[in-house]
Amino acid sequence: MSYKEAPTPRFPYKSDRLKPLRAFCQTVRLGSVSRAAEALFVSQPAITLQLQALERDLGVTLFERSGRRLTPSREGQVLYELAQPLVAGLDGLDATFREKVSGLEAGELNVAANSSTILYLLPKIVEHFRQQHPDVKLTLHNAATADGTDLLRSDAVDLAVGSVLDVPADLSYAPVYRFEPMLITPPEHPLAKKRDLRLEDLSPYGLILPPKRLITYRLVDLVFQQARVPYTVALEVGGWEVIKQYVSMGMGISIIASICLTDSDRDRLAARSLAQWFPSRSYGVVVRKGKFLSPQARAFIELIQPHLFERRDYDESGHSER
Repeated sequence: MSYKEAPTPRFPYKSDRLKPLRAFCQTVRLGSVSRAAEALFVSQPAITLQLQALERDLGVTLFERSGRRLTPSREGQVLYELAQPLVAGLDGLDATFREKVSGLEAGELNVAANSSTILYLLPKIVEHFRQQHPDVKLTLHNAATADGTDLLRSDAVDLAVGSVLDVPADLSYAPVYRFEPMLITPPEHPLAKKRDLRLEDLSPYGLILPPKRLITYRLVDLVFQQARVPYTVALEVGGWEVIKQYVSMGMGISIIASICLTDSDRDRLAARSLAQWFPSRSYGVVVRKGKFLSPQARAFIELIQPHLFERRDYDESGHSER
C-alpha cells in the first residue's frame, strides 16, 4: 500500500511551540500586542509575527478587535483553553518543582486585598496561616479591587481576596461571605430612631463615601439612580475607619457593609440595616484562570473555605453579581 509521507512543517516556530503559544496566551490575557510584548520583554513585531505564524499554521483567525482591545475569536478561545494550562505549567515548572521538594514549610505567598478586607476579614485567617506555616513568607498587597485584578494578571500576586461586581472572563471569583448593608449615623441623629426608614429619608443628609472608583460608591450611586431618589455626597474619603470617625463627629452619614462594624463602634455610632434597598456585599477569592495554584496558595484558600477552586470548577467561567 502506497502512502504519502507527512509534509514537512512549513513554519520554523513548530520546533519551539512554547514561544508563540506564550505570546498568544499573553495577548488574550492582556488584550493587546503591546502589553503582551511588555510582559514578555520582547518587541511588538516579534509578537505579531508569532501570532501570524500561529494563525497561518492553524488556518484560522485567532483574534477579533473590540474597540482598542483584542478579543479571542471562537477558535481563539478554544485554543486559549487548551494552551493556557500548558503554558502556565511549563512557565511555573521551576517554582512548582521547588515547592514540591520543599513542601509547605518554605516559599512565599502574595495576596492582594483592599484595606477593609485586610483590616476586618483577614486577621484571623492570616493568624492561622502563620501558626500553621511559619516559614512561608506572606505578603499582603493593599490594593483596590481593580488594582488587585491587574496584579493577578501580571502574576505579581497568587490570589486576591475581596468583593467583585463584574468578573472578567480571564478570572474566577468564588464568593464565600456575605455582609449586610448598614446605615451609620451618630447615636443622636434623627435617622437613628426613625421608626419607618425609607430611602428618601436619606436625601437631606450628606453622605460620606469612599472614592468614586471603588465598589461602594458605584453601588450607592446605582441604587439611588434606579430608585430615582436624589442624594448628595458631603465628603469623599478613603478608609472605613476614617469614614466612621467622621460620621461619629456629625459630618455626615454613610452606608457601610456590616463587616466594617466592630464592637468598639457601638458607643459612637448607630447602625440600621438597609437590606431593603441595597444588596448584600459578597467577599471571596479571585484567581486567574489557568494559573497553577501553589501549595501555599491552596493552604491559604483552605482556611477561607475548604475545597474552593478544586480542579473540576477551577476553569469554569467567572460570574457576576450584577
